[in-house]
Amino acid sequence: MLSDITIGQYFPGNSVIHKMDARMKLLLTLALVVTIFICSNFFSLAFFILVTLALVIISKIPMGTVFKSIKPLAVIIFITALLNIFYGRGEPLVSFWRFTITLDGIKTAVFMAFRIIVLVVISSLLTYTTSPTELTDALERLMKPLRLLKIDTHAISMTMTIALRFIPTLIEEVEKIMAAQKSRGADMDSGNLIHKVKALVPVLIPLFVSAFRRANELAYAMECRCYRGGEGRTKMKVMKMRGRDYASLAVTVLVIAAVVLMNIYLSNII
Repeated sequence: MLSDITIGQYFPGNSVIHKMDARMKLLLTLALVVTIFICSNFFSLAFFILVTLALVIISKIPMGTVFKSIKPLAVIIFITALLNIFYGRGEPLVSFWRFTITLDGIKTAVFMAFRIIVLVVISSLLTYTTSPTELTDALERLMKPLRLLKIDTHAISMTMTIALRFIPTLIEEVEKIMAAQKSRGADMDSGNLIHKVKALVPVLIPLFVSAFRRANELAYAMECRCYRGGEGRTKMKVMKMRGRDYASLAVTVLVIAAVVLMNIYLSNII
């Protein structure tokens, strides 16, 4: 399961999405995430799912990798859908104890499940197609107005990017520690929930020690390279908006407009 977590990983490529300005990708990702929650019927949601599939195809990210980003959240998606089944209105289809399942509840459950899946895929595409360096620069540029409030935007963006970048590293570390503990006879798979939680203690302690050691080594390496923050630093690659960025913005505006129109004119059909 841990090997299926792909959050924070970057997959180099030469697709149009890879070549886009990181600032524009951040803004458009935020706009698309908001649009997901604007979808209020199955027509607008189905349209947005098609848009998401088109983005995955354009990014040239393997479908298997995209599905891996969804797999770790399968339990959360299932629980969310299960809870929504019992909050529907209308004529009951099945009724037991205090729980009632209606057709409206089933529709809501399916709708919420697909909404979460699309949200995860859209968010994952940002890290799949944007390197940590580009992401740091983009965050710093977008938060530049906060400097008027004496906020160190470079430190914030650097911290967020390093944290995101180290997720795959820590996952790999957990797998190594668990394999080492199992080779010493540790039983982490059997027993009840309390037993499984207790079995994680020998994993968490070495993980925290390893995380602090890596953080110390990273800080030492940055100091050895005379890193003193973002003040006065220049960029090897200067960000510049190009035609494909403005074209992507126009397409995103059209997608949002289409979703809004579908919400208005197709809301009473299903």
